[in-house]
Amino acid sequence: MSRAQLTRTGILRMALGGGGAADPLLPAEGGEGRRAPFLLRALRIAVVVCLYWFTSIAMVFLNKYLLDSPSLRLDAPIFVTFFQCALTAALCLGLSLGAACGPPCPGLPALRLDPKVSRSVLPLSAVFIGMVTSNNLCLKYVGVAFYNVGRSLTTVFNVLLSYLLLKQTTSLYALLACGVIIGGFWLGVDQEGAEGTLSWTGIFFGILASLCVSLNAIYTKKVLPVVDGSIWRLTFYNNVNACVLFFPLMMLLGEFRTLYHFDKLGNPSFWGMMTLGGVFGFAIGYVTGLQIKFTSPLTHNVSGTAKACAQTVLAVIYFEETKSFLWWTSNLMVLGGSFAYTWVKGLEMRKVQEDPNVKSSERNETDFCFSLWKIWTTV
Repeated sequence: MSRAQLTRTGILRMALGGGGAADPLLPAEGGEGRRAPFLLRALRIAVVVCLYWFTSIAMVFLNKYLLDSPSLRLDAPIFVTFFQCALTAALCLGLSLGAACGPPCPGLPALRLDPKVSRSVLPLSAVFIGMVTSNNLCLKYVGVAFYNVGRSLTTVFNVLLSYLLLKQTTSLYALLACGVIIGGFWLGVDQEGAEGTLSWTGIFFGILASLCVSLNAIYTKKVLPVVDGSIWRLTFYNNVNACVLFFPLMMLLGEFRTLYHFDKLGNPSFWGMMTLGGVFGFAIGYVTGLQIKFTSPLTHNVSGTAKACAQTVLAVIYFEETKSFLWWTSNLMVLGGSFAYTWVKGLEMRKVQEDPNVKSSERNETDFCFSLWKIWTTV
């Protein structure tokens, strides 16, 4: 691809095909059409999958520490989210400036703040703020072990919004998978209540996060042409807009006063953890793209499902929790239903791609929203 921008087709190929479109930050496989040896490819895939697992799990545990640690005692979730967005915007700008110097990131689009573009991106930024804030608030009020179940309704909202906004129907098998997810979600809520660890506030923000993830996929498709199809420009504008909009929220919720009385505000280790959390938040998008590129969409989903299982088990062990058989059953229902939905949709999309009677625009409409949903729900 000769242009710096990532076109919509390029993004779709990266998200759905595991290759084909070159991403400026993703290294090319092989050279001049030659395939790398099997052992090298296997090692590369293993490294990428491990990197994805480490980054995703570490980000969740680190955010839990920043949001709800008894030793830290910082009740400022909006500030934590604001700092992560500000760091992401700064990293995007830094990488763009570094691209002018050549490796390691040549070809990144030049980033500059255009007020007109910023206003055009603003509706998506509002959804983006709802997504990242509700994700963090869900994590603040529920345990890491229950986090995946708490925000598991993204698939269900994806089906509802696809019908209401895009007029796309869903097959019976996909609806059955959604039914399994809903059953697992309510069983998990019931078991959390039985164990005395249920937080309805956390459940509310988990449901809101699920809704916002689905809305984010739909609005991203509509806004991408404004930034010339560049996902990096969109990330930059989203996070800049978020930083501006977070300020009145922090004032309204009294978080500036909380920060003023926070006893660790001048502690370098606190800012080190904050910076590390922001770096992980930025890196998760990159390593997710790497995993999709070097494996396949289905393998990425399998990896994401396995990662969620490992994350749940690690959380139960780390926090020394004891869970009932039905609690574990709810997790398996959610993970199994999510995997089944992705498998069914993948088969349906393959049939659509192979059907010569389906218009190209209709294929892209379905593929784009589904691929963005899949990326966010496996993070």
